[in-house]
Amino acid sequence: MTAVRQVDVLIVGAGPAGLAAAARLAAAQVGRVEVLEREQQAGGVPRHCVHGGYGSRLRPLTGPAYARLLVTAAEAAGAVVRTGVTALDWAGPVALRTVGPRGHATIRARAVVLATGARERPRSARLVPGTRPAGVLTTGELQQAVHLHGQHIGERAVVVGAEDVSYAAAATVRAAGTVVVAMVTEGSRAQTVPLRAADARLRQGIPLLTGTTVTELLGHGRLSGVRVRNRDGRTAVLPCDTVVFTGDFVPEHELARRGGLTLDTGTRGPAVDGSLRTSRPGVFAVGSVLHPVESAATAAREGAHVAGAVLQALAGAEASDGVPLLVDPPLRWIAPNRVTPADRGLPYLLRTTAPLYRPLLHVTQDGRTLYRQGLLRALPHRTLTLGARWTHRVDPGGGPVRVRLTDR
Repeated sequence: MTAVRQVDVLIVGAGPAGLAAAARLAAAQVGRVEVLEREQQAGGVPRHCVHGGYGSRLRPLTGPAYARLLVTAAEAAGAVVRTGVTALDWAGPVALRTVGPRGHATIRARAVVLATGARERPRSARLVPGTRPAGVLTTGELQQAVHLHGQHIGERAVVVGAEDVSYAAAATVRAAGTVVVAMVTEGSRAQTVPLRAADARLRQGIPLLTGTTVTELLGHGRLSGVRVRNRDGRTAVLPCDTVVFTGDFVPEHELARRGGLTLDTGTRGPAVDGSLRTSRPGVFAVGSVLHPVESAATAAREGAHVAGAVLQALAGAEASDGVPLLVDPPLRWIAPNRVTPADRGLPYLLRTTAPLYRPLLHVTQDGRTLYRQGLLRALPHRTLTLGARWTHRVDPGGGPVRVRLTDR
């Protein structure tokens, strides 16, 4: 028999976004705040990112230390964090069916927050042909194997990608005592800051092969190499026993999709307004499920922000549907992607597909200019930020609000 329980706020995902929301809501004493995490430990991706860069300038932390801090804060505020529990499907507008160590259960809530995060697309989703040998990993699998389980991953590795996460993966490979044979990217340059790319190439001796695609995995039983093709048509085989596919993040939106929530075509995550409300009343979404993938600090900031909207919803505040927020090329997506005049505080995040220097962001509705903002540069794989100072000018009965990027 399936157990049925009632909570006030149910949060799915115990990463930075979910834990920050839980801490703020529990501190507000809204009743029982419960966080579900399918992994055996809470904390999300930072748990297996042993490098620094977390916390603040005054209190820098490693990933695991940052994860522990978030878990401790949520539990100290009174939230219940349950690990090893998976949300399977919806059992009502704000109710979920779950499975965990104690079996199946249905959890009913007054509000649900989806903080399910994002994942890197594996080799199969990237349609890389070849056999299915051991030694094929994503960054997350690599970091868990090395930092959580202390496993030996191989002798020679190829890292596919040249984003920030790719360089973090290369550092993990080196920390495991494995040689990075090369980093491979289809782009014409590294998608990270020049200093980091130069350090990897010059000081660490890691070749960066640009304009290059992995076309086949070789080997039986264990990977023996990868076949690559340059944009000029030349091919080569890079001998290696490990390949790490990095970047190319997609939202973990399965639960949102199964619930019939409206998904944004750009981000492929749930469509939300500036208060992070989804298309289903009482259901909110936060963190990398909205925009794969941003920093842990951004996720935690959104978690704290969504708590205010949840508190308003629990108090019976009416919510407007808002109007769609659309982008024109070369912009790829914007999040949040709906807007109401009442939206305040949370900045809008954007990504572009083409580099532009000293561009202008234009925000318009029905041909009327709402806002303009100059930027120093716009680069692919780097987040652009649009403030929310213009939202009060939005006509809730008007057409979509459009954001475009132009040269000055």
